[in-house]
Amino acid sequence: MSIIFSTIKRSFLLAGIVVLAHGCKIDIPLTNKYTEEAIYKNPANMELYIGGMYSEFNTFQFGQFPIGYSNATDALTDVMKYTSTTSGNGTVNILAMDASRVDAAGPQLNYWSAGYSRIRKLNEFIYGLYKYAKVSEEEKALYEAEARFIRGYVYFWLVKLHGSVVIMPELDGYSNKDNARSSEDDCWKYIAADFAYAAEKLPVTQPAARAGRATKGAAYGMLARTWLYAASIAEYDKKLYNQDPLTGVPAANAPAYYKNAADAAAEVIKLADQGTYALESNFAAIFLKKDSKESLFKLDYIAPQFTHQFDLGFAPPGDIPGQGLVYGVPTAELVNEFEMADGSKFSWSNATQAANPYVGREPRFYATILYNGAPWKSRTINSQAGTGVENFIEYAASPEPKRTVTGYYIKKMLDSTNTNFVVNKSTQSAIEMRYAEVLLIAAEARTKINDLSGATTALDALRNKRGLPGTTAGDAAQLMTAIEHERKVELAFEGHRYWDLRRWRKAHTVLNGVKFTGHRITPQGAGWKYEVVPADNVNRQFTPALYYIPIPVDEIQRNAAMKQIQGW
Repeated sequence: MSIIFSTIKRSFLLAGIVVLAHGCKIDIPLTNKYTEEAIYKNPANMELYIGGMYSEFNTFQFGQFPIGYSNATDALTDVMKYTSTTSGNGTVNILAMDASRVDAAGPQLNYWSAGYSRIRKLNEFIYGLYKYAKVSEEEKALYEAEARFIRGYVYFWLVKLHGSVVIMPELDGYSNKDNARSSEDDCWKYIAADFAYAAEKLPVTQPAARAGRATKGAAYGMLARTWLYAASIAEYDKKLYNQDPLTGVPAANAPAYYKNAADAAAEVIKLADQGTYALESNFAAIFLKKDSKESLFKLDYIAPQFTHQFDLGFAPPGDIPGQGLVYGVPTAELVNEFEMADGSKFSWSNATQAANPYVGREPRFYATILYNGAPWKSRTINSQAGTGVENFIEYAASPEPKRTVTGYYIKKMLDSTNTNFVVNKSTQSAIEMRYAEVLLIAAEARTKINDLSGATTALDALRNKRGLPGTTAGDAAQLMTAIEHERKVELAFEGHRYWDLRRWRKAHTVLNGVKFTGHRITPQGAGWKYEVVPADNVNRQFTPALYYIPIPVDEIQRNAAMKQIQGW
């Protein structure tokens, strides 16, 4: 409500300034605030209020949370390498290589204050909705569903970071400034309840006038994601990484939570069977088509009012010599993960494949990676070692190289038709959830409840649409290996990898004590030499304590009932 109050107040002030400037006298008394009741009497104000709440999703567009750069969380992992060594553009590298940078005084991955500010606004809206609004009960339920969809999303981020957080379900709780943390298990249940309510009340599709609002499928997708995370913590954490009594989820809950995830995903699959959602045949088109049926929930942009700068941040520098930023580039670890077109594994040990490593790969490779010799915007990418505008440069050889430090550039999500994005900026949709992820959730959850046939069906539906044969996995362990591979490739640069490794409790092994790599490419006879080189100048660090990010110390000081997560 403060947004509306402030907007109305500013409007009256501006009107007064105009009148005074012209020396006119008026006898109409002006007010500088509206009552809550007046706000809710006007349905247009309610639409503006709840519509404004969706701006929270901008915080996470293109995986940029929490460091302020797109794909920053992927750059904490083995799929992307940020190119800069300096604070700012290179902060993600500093954090990836020095775990001690995260502490209670400066958690770095910090969303606490912003998240709870949004939660309060949403709780205020729900309170006013039922106390003052002059709309039907059905309309109230719809507005509440939207508010709870957004609130569930905000809490989802808070719990991913901290595990145990403060649940504030209604305004009454704000009368007391001291509120204790709830158990992580209760937090996941609370998030699931918000998404479940939203899924029950929201429509399958929104009318054109409400385009971009949450739908039943989006809510079920988020519900499936929530239960998958809760189940993963129950299975993999087992109090091995933090002894705080409120963190962790009882291991006994894992089977039920996996089933909940599978059931929620099944609701989205039903909608797909009815024609609401579908996988795209052209992988690259998913991220450029405004009407892609693969999107369950996305942020749309319209030039010139609403744009972003993804292309400026990640396009190869030959697109705009001297102006490109090249924040991050794909790692060799990701490039090597893409299969051959026949579904076999790529291997540098295979002499034929090693001689021509970019020939005969699966379709997603060509939609995701720009490699040496790749066609792009009427030219050929030249990422071999050298001093040209797009040539490879060793990491740390320059603090801001603005070109590849791995031998590769991102292609996925770039707009090949945007030839002047310095002026035009970018308008590709930022997809928060798509149908492919739902199928991967279904595959993982069904594997865990020993429905291997259902898991295989979901996984193969995705692989077949991507032009690959079905999985050859024969048991649960092999299926999980296949699913982990598929999530790494399918969801690359969409902000999932870091959180997947955390929920599987693999981050302290995959992201610790290792340097990720690139390829230095140089001419050799009639072909090329591909030399593996480190893309990190020191080993990466991920300590087990990082599975639960500390709560900012100033929040602890303000709330006498809340204790810091143990270990910090």
